[in-house]
Amino acid sequence: MNVVELLGLPALEEQLKRLEPLLVESVVTGDGFLDEVTTHLLAAGGKRLRPVLALATATSGIQPASREDLLGAVAVELVHLASLYHDDVMDEATMRRNVESVNARFGNLVAIVAGDFLLARSAEIAAGLGTEIAGLLATTLGELCQGQVAEVHAAFKVGRTEDDYSNAIAGKTASLMATSCRIGALTGGLPRLQIDAFTTFGRYFGMIFQVRDDILDVVGTEAELGKPAGQDLAEGIYTLPVLLALADPVAGPELRPLLGQPLGQPERDKARSIVAESGAIEGSVVVARRYAELAAAAATSGPSAELATGFAKLAHSLVDGLPTA
Repeated sequence: MNVVELLGLPALEEQLKRLEPLLVESVVTGDGFLDEVTTHLLAAGGKRLRPVLALATATSGIQPASREDLLGAVAVELVHLASLYHDDVMDEATMRRNVESVNARFGNLVAIVAGDFLLARSAEIAAGLGTEIAGLLATTLGELCQGQVAEVHAAFKVGRTEDDYSNAIAGKTASLMATSCRIGALTGGLPRLQIDAFTTFGRYFGMIFQVRDDILDVVGTEAELGKPAGQDLAEGIYTLPVLLALADPVAGPELRPLLGQPLGQPERDKARSIVAESGAIEGSVVVARRYAELAAAAATSGPSAELATGFAKLAHSLVDGLPTA
């Protein structure tokens, strides 16, 4: 997914070129080992989705980005990177962005401490942007942790509800998307109504993003995902497609006995097949499409028609192309 192309805001390309050296500069300390660890995933690339949201909101993809706009984008990307360092330890992941994960290369302890360092640098940058942004980022970190704890607490629980799922992803994914847009709106000096509207857009966009990811975990391939397909199922993370399949009168009784425990590859494949053939994928796409409509509606309150169109297109692009059966 080329986010800049989808948004149709060509000035973002130049802004992202200015962002990259700032990202590196923000985590380099002069300690050779620590610098190798903190720049490991930066060097591997990534879509830079959260900085794009911040910069597009701040500048409408038209105006030049100020240093404050760029630093706001750096702050949200460092939080995201830190979450990847920590998530990979929790998941015992070995690959990330097609390179060896930080924990696999340097060990769990180093990965955890390096993730904490990235969070500290993000907080320092946010503090330099003012008390409102610093407080906002601190609140978001709390929401991220709440969402992650809720998900861990629900592991292997077949009684997890759709509300439980929605609350968890609102914290662990949507909160940082919303904050990326809000920080961009704040550094861009937008009126309060527009700040709130873009925050709403980011929240709904984050919900779509996670629902899409959870659909692909069931129907995607390892090559497409960059990780083993069905990993959430195997680890007891029962996402929206699984919950909808469990509620299905035909699929539910077949799927339920497989769950509640770690799954080997044969059981994982069987569970994925049951979910994929149950109609749960179609139901999940309907939910994602509803979030896309809400996101597009929120974006219309922005300062430019170009940005509203770009954000609506970006939101719908996450849903378009998903299987419906």
